[in-house]
Amino acid sequence: MTLELTDYERSLIGGSQGDATAMAMRILVSAAELVGAGELVEIRSAHIDGCLHHGDGGVEFAERLADGGGRVAVDTTLNVGALDLLHPDKVRAGAHKTAMARRQMDAYVRMGAEPTFTCAPYQIGHLPDVGEQVAWGESNAIAFVNSVLGARTERYGDFLDACCALTGRAPLHGLHLEENRAATVVVDASHVPSELKARDVFYPVLGTWLGLEVGRDIAAIVGLPAATTRDQLKALGAAAASTGAVALFHVVGVTPEAATLDAATHGQVPGRTVALTAEMLRGSLARLSTAGQGGRVDAVAVGSPHFSIGEFEHLVRLVSGRRLAVPFYACTARGTLLALEEQGDAEVLREAGVEIIVDTCVVVTPILPASGGVLMTNSGKFAHYGPSNTGYEVLYGSLEDCVDSAVAGRALSSPEVWAW
Repeated sequence: MTLELTDYERSLIGGSQGDATAMAMRILVSAAELVGAGELVEIRSAHIDGCLHHGDGGVEFAERLADGGGRVAVDTTLNVGALDLLHPDKVRAGAHKTAMARRQMDAYVRMGAEPTFTCAPYQIGHLPDVGEQVAWGESNAIAFVNSVLGARTERYGDFLDACCALTGRAPLHGLHLEENRAATVVVDASHVPSELKARDVFYPVLGTWLGLEVGRDIAAIVGLPAATTRDQLKALGAAAASTGAVALFHVVGVTPEAATLDAATHGQVPGRTVALTAEMLRGSLARLSTAGQGGRVDAVAVGSPHFSIGEFEHLVRLVSGRRLAVPFYACTARGTLLALEEQGDAEVLREAGVEIIVDTCVVVTPILPASGGVLMTNSGKFAHYGPSNTGYEVLYGSLEDCVDSAVAGRALSSPEVWAW
């Protein structure tokens, strides 16, 4: 398919908005041709995943755009970097790594992006409307904006997301198109006990199973409560995007493109239907832990994706009046931390022993104690990436389990919630 450009888009290639935007446009056109897009689509917002330092090449790319006068053309938020800029002493990194990581984060701010540094921009006011075309990076954010908000993005990674932000354009293909957003797999959760579906601990396990089961396919889940929260959907999508390549899922009666099953499938007969069983869920639950139950816990980490205000309020209730015996890290956006401080909850958490991390998270940069050991978490994403990224074995449990274990210094769990 031949890519057709508008006069304005051709002018961007010609340098009408400067050298940086011209370079971004050339990269974007090449990407569009590679995926077979016939045209570009105008986007309304972007979320850039390229702030995290993986090597000096990422710094050089970002600084070339910034030094060339690049400016974002749409509302743009930034994903996590490799530093906690508000608490720089929390990250163990050498001088070169620290300097380059800061330069990479700073370059995107110079281009006019908001210094949000969060993997959950939807929790701090970046909320595109249903049907709005956007270009978002970061796997959980992509799943959330497509599924829970009903906006439209493809999977944009480093550094194509930045090119979209500077040009205000994206290739019109994939999940940008209505016909590619229909569910082809139905997941029936009707037989899962209501008591389990009401618990937060269920959703990362469901997401882990979903990613392994459907891969890149789009699922319509039936049988989840109408009261399923955004935090629960966030946890589901993050886990599914970690174990699979899930960028869009529908929850019938809950998410905006799935008022009915017929709406979610666009009236088509699904390719297959899978009824969830206890064996399926227990298999995914077991996969989230690499450490044995009942042993020592050396650290606890929560907040992947970044903790919301609601999750922090739950954590405050759990730790209030208690003292944690092991390091306990809660990762969040700097905007969320500001709200916590204004309402007095940050002090309650710190008094209990919770360390609040912003701008980054403990799985992508060295913050955990270097000694290694067992890391407990309530995050399916942390559980998936923790062993390879941190060297810690992981143990998955509910937030209640995490707090109880941090107080006791050993793994405590509630296996009875899975007795089905």
